[in-house]
Amino acid sequence: MKSILTSLADVIFPPMCVTCGVVQGHDDAFNFCPICFSKINFIQSNLCSRCGIPFTGAKGGDHFCSDCITSEMHFSVARAVGRYETVLLDAIHRFKYRGNITVGEILGRLMAEFAYPAVDIKKYSLIIPAPLHPKRLRERGFNQSVILARAVSKKFSIKLDFTTLRRRVHTTPQVNLGKKEREANVRGAFEVVSGGKIRKKRIILVDDVYTTGSTVKECARILMENKAAEVTVLTLARAV
Repeated sequence: MKSILTSLADVIFPPMCVTCGVVQGHDDAFNFCPICFSKINFIQSNLCSRCGIPFTGAKGGDHFCSDCITSEMHFSVARAVGRYETVLLDAIHRFKYRGNITVGEILGRLMAEFAYPAVDIKKYSLIIPAPLHPKRLRERGFNQSVILARAVSKKFSIKLDFTTLRRRVHTTPQVNLGKKEREANVRGAFEVVSGGKIRKKRIILVDDVYTTGSTVKECARILMENKAAEVTVLTLARAV
């Protein structure tokens, strides 16, 4: 009966590509039409072994970038599905700024199904989304990182915890700030409550976009200070 109703719904409301809106077939990947899906620049090797930034060119293999060599990182590894550009950028904006939760759930499935280089999600015991301050949460109506993290949690049957890590300071939006300004903006903005829940846990920290990494670095720092065993960062997109 469920399949019949689904087929009927597809006739009345045919599935459309989440970015270009073209009517698509049942086999199109993650509700993207083949053309749009082909424009997503997925990130694989060659990349930084720590922060996951992709290198230009096809030579050299994976190795630390200059930033990871010279800067302290509190996460062990950071990986992203694709570059923050073209189709992926448009889809994220539809989700994050236009409130299209359906697109967000599709992007969450994309995150959950992606094979991240050098990350075995099954080895982790807790998934934590990057938190929003309550004021920002009221303005937006949802936390985009929670929606993405929920898909990863469901796929791998790993506990989702969106209460232990909190944003205690309402900061200026990061979007128009430079790297140093971003780092200063989020310094001390997060806190852990009920720290025993993360003690000795291997944690996946989920956010939507890794730009300079200021937010996830600060989140990871607080988690590690509260005795987490390890923090690995997964994001949907990476600004390059």
